[in-house]
Amino acid sequence: MKILVVLSLVAVAVSQPIEEDVATTFNYHEHTGVHELARIKAIEDAIDFDGSRIVGGGPANLGQYPFLGGLIITLADGRQSVCGSSLLTNTRSVTAAHCWFDGRNQARTFTVTLGTVRLFTGGTRINTNNVRMHPNWNPRNAQNDVAIIHIPHVGYTNNIRNVNLATGSNQFAGVTAYAAGFGLQRDGGQITQQQTKHHVALQVITNQVCRNTYRLIVVDSTLCTSGAGGRSTCSGDSGGPLVTGSGASAQLIGVTSFGSPRGCQAGEPAGFARVTSFANWLRS
Repeated sequence: MKILVVLSLVAVAVSQPIEEDVATTFNYHEHTGVHELARIKAIEDAIDFDGSRIVGGGPANLGQYPFLGGLIITLADGRQSVCGSSLLTNTRSVTAAHCWFDGRNQARTFTVTLGTVRLFTGGTRINTNNVRMHPNWNPRNAQNDVAIIHIPHVGYTNNIRNVNLATGSNQFAGVTAYAAGFGLQRDGGQITQQQTKHHVALQVITNQVCRNTYRLIVVDSTLCTSGAGGRSTCSGDSGGPLVTGSGASAQLIGVTSFGSPRGCQAGEPAGFARVTSFANWLRS
């Protein structure tokens, strides 16, 4: 599951420079989301899934991560892309801002899929175009990469449930957290005989350590996890959850944002929007 692979800077023509030495969210849909959605759909149409899809992780069962929502994204030009989200209340979810607007591609609608292990079938499926990005979202440096999705009321079940927001000053360094999503399980791989919903245990690292890899993009509102052992998020996982705890005690500490330009299995950190930095905005 590796979030947004770093987007190629050669194709970018903007008035302000994009950070050169780090992965970025710019043009995510063009480089990642559109391609991954097509691959996931092709496999779901062809075979029955039974496996995993996160890099270094394993399958997540129905009922695990009941707050995880898949996003099938229809872009303004009619193409489709893919991201993840987390259910906060009966009427609101959180995702990455770059899933709605990545600096070049604007989304038109989201289909939020809840209570299913597959992105394209089963569960509850809700269409919406009511999305509010953080007012300071910057696709050139991935800062403030959060957005709220407003949806019609959805009832809670054993397989659909909200997640608690982390608050306070805990940096979570050294804590084992879990990322979940619908993306790839390895760099450049085919999605074959794999369950769409997947998860992986990741160790949270300090921002100081993370800056050894990403010099400019890591700020106080960034949270990073170690990529040791090739365990990480991967293409198509953008916007999905990073949580501690489980069941009713699970709390959202990160929203999947960026990853290494060298790929999901490069052993380098993954970056998330730090939920404690945005908790007040998310609740408002």
